[in-house]
Amino acid sequence: MINQPIYKLSPAGLGDLNQLRAIEKACFPLDAWPMLELIGVLIMPTLVKIKAEIGDKMIGFVGGDAHRLEGVGWITTLGVLPQYQRMGIATALLDQCEQQMGMPVVKLTVRRSNLSAQTLYHARGYQQIDVWKSYYEGGEDGLILQKKL
Repeated sequence: MINQPIYKLSPAGLGDLNQLRAIEKACFPLDAWPMLELIGVLIMPTLVKIKAEIGDKMIGFVGGDAHRLEGVGWITTLGVLPQYQRMGIATALLDQCEQQMGMPVVKLTVRRSNLSAQTLYHARGYQQIDVWKSYYEGGEDGLILQKKL
């Protein structure tokens, strides 16, 4: 049996900015959020922001935005450093974010070419409901996925 790393999930804050920036660049080379948006996600009190850590090293992050009036939560970003992928960390982050948002419906956008992320989302009960044409940098379509909780 392969040893799984022991990680913990906890709220992220402004002190995590540099590590979050590194995760964004590693996971989304074309779509990494600009510094101002990263600061915003970490300081806005209404957003869900959860980090996965081993020791003091952030290895994953998920952000969620609950649109309470619409009854919809949006997963705004989910990334795990490449060397820690396929160990259940993204699943744990996603499940925790869904729970903390507390919305009956959760949506997200994923690149059409990101098959590994789509596999994760489909395994967690998400289904494609729309396509946003040329949504991503470089003109790639974004697939809109939805899960009813």
